Amino acid sequence: MINYNEAINVVDTHLLTLISELYGLSDYDIRRIGAHEGGRNIVYTCEQAGLEPRILRVSYLNDRSREDMLGEVEFIRYVWGHGGSVPDVISSMKGNLLEEITHEGRNYWICLFAKAPGMRLADNHYRYRDGVPITEYYYNSGKTLGKLHQLSKEYTAVHRRHHFFDKFNAETISELIPSSLTLLKEKMLELLDTLRTLETNREVYGMIHLDYNDGNYMIDFTTGQITVYDFDNSCFGWYMYDLADLWRSGTGWIAGEPDAGIRKAFMDDYFRIALEGYRSETEITDAMLEKLPLFIDALLMEQIMDVFECMRNAGESPECDEELSYYIRCLEDGIPYLGLFHEIYSSEEPFEAEVRSI
Repeated sequence: MINYNEAINVVDTHLLTLISELYGLSDYDIRRIGAHEGGRNIVYTCEQAGLEPRILRVSYLNDRSREDMLGEVEFIRYVWGHGGSVPDVISSMKGNLLEEITHEGRNYWICLFAKAPGMRLADNHYRYRDGVPITEYYYNSGKTLGKLHQLSKEYTAVHRRHHFFDKFNAETISELIPSSLTLLKEKMLELLDTLRTLETNREVYGMIHLDYNDGNYMIDFTTGQITVYDFDNSCFGWYMYDLADLWRSGTGWIAGEPDAGIRKAFMDDYFRIALEGYRSETEITDAMLEKLPLFIDALLMEQIMDVFECMRNAGESPECDEELSYYIRCLEDGIPYLGLFHEIYSSEEPFEAEVRSI
């Protein structure tokens, strides 16, 4: 297992010159973007005056096949080519959407993307467009996701991308979750059993983003258009999973409100507007929307597993901070809606609980 810092050293020292030749980037200023240790990708901005900016991504973990990696970039190219709001995938000088370099027995997967226009909401200090109500943003975030899902319903994969249960299963839970968290494992397995009972027809199940939030899209603050990127976690799954992520994205606007009733009223209004945007592009049945709490729990499962996976990839011993402890308690105790309307929640310390010892 190679860790993030070791991979950076290999790419910077041995691979960047070759990658620049593969993609015609010799005239670009290539700079690495900071990322959390334990992540699976090393990402660079590629900029040069008079040239279109690019985003270079190097994946160094060998836990996915070439077929799976191609499944991601081909879907992005399809969405881009059919009017979805995503950056294009830039082919290499050889005409490939995906390049592979082997160094000392390890494969490194390289993709180049157009840089999404605009900026992240956080980088604009969570200020929306001047003179425009924030409800436009709620609507557009739903509309952009709806367009993505509508195109997914029409998409036929050439190369197979992995499915939800390829990652979220009993074996992976056993590998990632510490043995002392017995109840958590039981609750996760029960959640998976429930998800397996759901339909998987094309109207409810297809390629999803699996990490749809304001950290993974840019906003053009002149027009309000949202451009979605970072499909690294994308897989075949239920569209409701992304909608649950859309719901969770609204919690940040109300996290500091002490009154649970006000928090509830806000979230109902926020999600109603986001759903109006979503339904302007595609359909979602009321029967599936009723499963929102189930998919919010699925989000928690994914987040918990991701944290432990990142610790493993970074070579760290597993431990819980206040946030991870909070999410574990929500799953173990069956507290719905991220605990946002429950007595466990504190507006002074949002989504935090007493640290669990593992």
